[in-house]
Amino acid sequence: MIDLYTWKTPNGRKVSIMLEECGLDYHTHPIEIGKGEQFTPQFLALNPNGKIPAIADSDGPDGKPITLFESGAILVYLAGKTGRFLPATDRGKYLALQWLMFQMGGVGPMFGQVHHFVRSAKEQVPYATERYIKEKDRLYAVLDHRLGEAAYLAGEYSIADIATYPWVARHDWHRTELSDFPNVKRWYDAIGARAAVQRGMAVPA
Repeated sequence: MIDLYTWKTPNGRKVSIMLEECGLDYHTHPIEIGKGEQFTPQFLALNPNGKIPAIADSDGPDGKPITLFESGAILVYLAGKTGRFLPATDRGKYLALQWLMFQMGGVGPMFGQVHHFVRSAKEQVPYATERYIKEKDRLYAVLDHRLGEAAYLAGEYSIADIATYPWVARHDWHRTELSDFPNVKRWYDAIGARAAVQRGMAVPA
């Protein structure tokens, strides 16, 4: 059994989607980040960085329990555990990891900055808003170009797509019309039609 500690954020939903796609049994522990529950001693014992998601797997790779944090690392771990959603060929695997790192280092942080300055900042900071929206649009263009070459980021559906989808799902938060990026929209609609993705996006209830 896997224990998932998560909340209703793109990073949290990456892991719940992956667990649903892999058909793994898991138990959800909601961590209400708006109430600061990610900073309790109990959660910090799982993730000293104080961020969701985290997992505890009673059946780790050596048969012993393991805890993991960082959503990208968790996706790689679950792909290794199940043999799913990371291409079998070396070329495909490295393509998937490349696009996973693109999400972790670019899409997530930059889209998140747009969310903050557009939705949450206590005062308007036009320079920051313009800077991050411009970078967000650049990243969408990179995605759109890639998805004009292939159906999915690594060619086949993989953890790279699972990581990126929940961030694109908040396109309204970061002032993006998906129709401006037709290849992204085609990809987004295809992934959103997957039953496991729909279940994972609803976690925690």
